[in-house]
Amino acid sequence: MKTMRNFTALAALGLALGGCISLGSEPPESLITLSPIAGASGDAAMTGTSNAGAIAVLTPEVPAKLNVTRVPVHVSDTEIAYLQDAVWVEKPSRLFRRLLGETLRMRGAGLVLDTEDTPTVATRYVRGTLLDMGYDAPSSSVVVRFDAMRTEESGAVTARRFEARESGIAPDAASVAPALNRAANRVAGEVADWVIGGA
Repeated sequence: MKTMRNFTALAALGLALGGCISLGSEPPESLITLSPIAGASGDAAMTGTSNAGAIAVLTPEVPAKLNVTRVPVHVSDTEIAYLQDAVWVEKPSRLFRRLLGETLRMRGAGLVLDTEDTPTVATRYVRGTLLDMGYDAPSSSVVVRFDAMRTEESGAVTARRFEARESGIAPDAASVAPALNRAANRVAGEVADWVIGGA
């Protein structure tokens, strides 16, 4: 009887959100990704001839809800589902890492390392925790939240939280995907300015 009640509650929840939650395993028609709003110049990634000033962007830590290729939907303070047909091309942590690295290049940060395997040793590091990159159903918003840590060559560590939100977004992949990209770009831009500015 308890199992039947749980199934009924899940079905009602799906209907309440207008069919945005997927409980099945049908493959999506397309995959979504993050891309910079404006690309760096062609030689930006090659700037720098030594280790001096190199910045390494490390893959962020993520909670379990983001350690998948689905877009989480915050149904309530205690319930999370996943958006139907919204599937990342790879895990959000890796996508955000590359977006942040490209944004740093666009800001003229010099030599930026944002891949797992590199022979260059950086003098500064950017790491952190990607807390949210999904859809908030009660407010019809997408949310990107990143707790960043900046380690200087001296060993000094500074931490700061960055967040971007867009409201009025319909609960479907076609609306959520570009809104998440815009929000992620705003966060990446603010983090890049913070890293370069050193404030």
